[in-house]
Amino acid sequence: MYCIVDIETTGNGIKGNKITEISIFKYDGERIIDEFTSLVNPECEIPYFITGLTGIDNALVRNAPTIAEIAPTILSFTEGTIFVAHSVNFDYNVIKNEFKELGISFVRKKLCTVRLSRTVFPGYKSYSLGKLCSTIGIPLENRHRARGDAHATVLLFQKILNTPKIDETLKKFLNARSQEATFPPSLPKTHYEKLPEKTGIYLFKNAKGEIIYAGKAKNIKKRVLGHFYDKSEKEIQMCRHTEQIDYELAGNELVAFLMESYAIKHYYPMYNRAQKKKVPAYAIFNYEDRDGILHLAFNKIKNVPRPLTTLYSITECREFLEIICSSYGLCAKYCHLQEGISYCTHFRIPQCDGICRGKEAVEDYNKKVQDAVYYITNNKDNFMIRDKGRDAMEDALVIVQDGQYYGYGFVPKETEVRSLEDIMAFVIPQKETLETKRLVASYALKNQGKLIPFNSQ
Repeated sequence: MYCIVDIETTGNGIKGNKITEISIFKYDGERIIDEFTSLVNPECEIPYFITGLTGIDNALVRNAPTIAEIAPTILSFTEGTIFVAHSVNFDYNVIKNEFKELGISFVRKKLCTVRLSRTVFPGYKSYSLGKLCSTIGIPLENRHRARGDAHATVLLFQKILNTPKIDETLKKFLNARSQEATFPPSLPKTHYEKLPEKTGIYLFKNAKGEIIYAGKAKNIKKRVLGHFYDKSEKEIQMCRHTEQIDYELAGNELVAFLMESYAIKHYYPMYNRAQKKKVPAYAIFNYEDRDGILHLAFNKIKNVPRPLTTLYSITECREFLEIICSSYGLCAKYCHLQEGISYCTHFRIPQCDGICRGKEAVEDYNKKVQDAVYYITNNKDNFMIRDKGRDAMEDALVIVQDGQYYGYGFVPKETEVRSLEDIMAFVIPQKETLETKRLVASYALKNQGKLIPFNSQ
């Protein structure tokens, strides 16, 4: 037994979406045996654009029952049936969330007529309810009203049930392990099946081919599936608009990060948020205390008039100062890696030569700090990071020239690199951004042994 369902809502996202009308047809596979249709008072304002689409306004639902009042009817009406809808995850999740707020559990097996139609009626340009009904000759009256759309879905489902080998198809779709009900309704399963279980980036695209989300992953296929299982409002909306998935292999995580950053900055996908936010910047700076001792410290860049260098998290600042402190024999106390102590006792940094214990001349200590400052301000390194490539026959390269991120590329494993000229043909030049600068600097800071200097000439 099936219950074919359609709802109209206030349109305020999945979790804020309130039902304004619901229609359910109970269908035994051959004929409609019962129907329940009702307007619903959402107990909130209905936006003007929703009224323009559906014709349902505040006055129309003012005296309608609330979802709490008709919940028992919906529960008993759908009990023991398979929940069927066009883009089923939308209708199902809105009802499920409404019931959850009432303290009611709503769990039903479900079928999506979008995904079923893609399987049994392949090759159509669009699988929206209106266009699909027009293409295959199904009358659709009262569009964007629950009863009209639900009845058209019944007729569509009837045609689906009359296709060859439909029993096998339904069995596959209802199998909890098939993942069919999990996939976005407009995404052909072949787009998911072609995804590799390798490191790289993936791009979600809408019906127009526009990139709406760019992501990175160690395992592209596994990460993409995670989006489909995520029931957050943003993920559900994003998946509803996803009709294509492309990918690009990176070979390793650093290159995947850089590819993702480029894609976000270049395409500005509507569902990417993290890298659209301003990255907080921190400055390494130096100052002299009243005893004449030079300090190295860090603070938010807005509070530092003359920064020595810029980093992008407190953790990176501390890691950077630990390296400088160890390399130049400085004191952890006067590099502000330990506060409120008399003498330095940092567990990762060797004890200093005695400035904090009065055993080293201030002039001698300050000379070391000045050497460190000179290094920080004049360090224009040329180095590359050579890491795992996209396959066993190549390596990935990340290039830093004159202290700036230059780009990435892939070279055959046997390629010997002594200068930038040796690899120029393999490198994809990139514009350095705050995000790429942070990514490369953070990697270099934590992987000093993997940096390969080269001649910039």
